[in-house]
Amino acid sequence: MRPAIAPRPVTVAARPKRVTFDLARSAILVIDMQNDFCHRDGWLASIGVDVAPARAPIAPLCALLPLLRAASVPVVWVNWGSRPDRLNLSPALLHVYNGSGAGAGLGDPLPGTGSPVLQTGAWSAQVVDELAPDPRDIRIDKHRMSGFWDTPLDSILRNLRVDTLFFAGVNLDQCVLHTMADANFAGFDTLLVEDCAATTNPDFCRQATILNIHQIFGFTLASTDLMEAMSP
Repeated sequence: MRPAIAPRPVTVAARPKRVTFDLARSAILVIDMQNDFCHRDGWLASIGVDVAPARAPIAPLCALLPLLRAASVPVVWVNWGSRPDRLNLSPALLHVYNGSGAGAGLGDPLPGTGSPVLQTGAWSAQVVDELAPDPRDIRIDKHRMSGFWDTPLDSILRNLRVDTLFFAGVNLDQCVLHTMADANFAGFDTLLVEDCAATTNPDFCRQATILNIHQIFGFTLASTDLMEAMSP
């Protein structure tokens, strides 16, 4: 027998309308807040990308995650982490991450740190120090834009008996969006925590993503409104 889970309804200000969700059946997915995307010595910075936008979610996540943990809401880190032998990466995917063939692509050592790009177990794939995971948190390694494709994420969420998912991380218009889409297609209820997600791409990419979330996948909200709604 699986014991019944007592509902804990929470009503929160969201866009495009207020939402009531069950805190007892919720989890947060934090996507790709890892060194290669967010650290100034990581892969994105090494190829000339300004990682300041990718670091913007760090502060609000530092405030939100302890409150969620205290409420027994699972925190799931979904990070890009390829196999060292790269056998789970297609030639097309390898090309996207090293189009010229002359730079550091997936699994190649970074010139500055020597850490292999986005490789599981390496510094590159670790969560940034400011967001050090709690021992109770759950970690998922992915090797596609979506955290659901060819990973145990769906099985873990089902076993946790979760049906509402909050989304955070980078890049909003890439891995966050694709993971959110797959979650929605799989029957989960999906909400984006806007100030805990960001992109290093132009702002029109963020705007288009928010528009699509409102029209197709669900709702967006601010971490401060979520924290206020959860307060006794």
